[in-house]
Amino acid sequence: MLYFVGAGPGAKDLITVRGMKLLQNADVVIYAGSLVNPELLEYCKSDCSVYDSSQLTFNEIINIISDSEREEKMLVRLHTGDPSLFGAVKEQMDELDRLNIPYESCPGVSSFCGAASSLNLEYTLPGISQKVIITRTPGRTPMPKGSTIVYFLSSSNAAKVTEELRTEGFSDYTPTAVVYKATWPDEKVLYCRLKDLEETLLKAGISKTALIIVGDVIGARVYDRSRLYAPDFETGYRKTSRTTED
Repeated sequence: MLYFVGAGPGAKDLITVRGMKLLQNADVVIYAGSLVNPELLEYCKSDCSVYDSSQLTFNEIINIISDSEREEKMLVRLHTGDPSLFGAVKEQMDELDRLNIPYESCPGVSSFCGAASSLNLEYTLPGISQKVIITRTPGRTPMPKGSTIVYFLSSSNAAKVTEELRTEGFSDYTPTAVVYKATWPDEKVLYCRLKDLEETLLKAGISKTALIIVGDVIGARVYDRSRLYAPDFETGYRKTSRTTED
């Protein structure tokens, strides 16, 4: 079994309790050595096999995962912050689906939350700001035009959400998801198109304690892989002397 685990923003004790326990029980760990604090590896068992993904290609990572699964070992793929933000996890999950290798995700504390704590800052002050935009500048990975929208505190205003996004140019058929009480024992996950959002929420009886996520990333099957683990992508941790195809 494979677990994608968010390592948190950096400090060893800012990993989640669940993430720490998974590390403590792992037989194999593949960690993002370019960003993850190596002190987190102190949670691992003495006989745990540890690999630094910054020195590996995509295929080498998948081979380690496949070998671990065949040997019935528990593996943790340790990503920085929260894996859902710039984590290059979707391409790994798609390959694991193809190989019929089971996996689960354990969220982590994102660095933007860590930065707010360092600044003693609230991002969403009433009357000043109620919107947070997470983005990056283009580099060797280009910036597409699309975006993903996450609405907090809006499940009772689905009609307003739909109209607002239409005004912003979102299609009625944009993939949409609702997560009610995320990570709680009674969590519910619903999928629909943007045009059906209000009806979906009404049928489910959901009007609070839910996030609305809108964007083509939901259920995406065609996308560009991250270049980070491609054999011809040189970094400060890995040279391009490999011949293995990504």
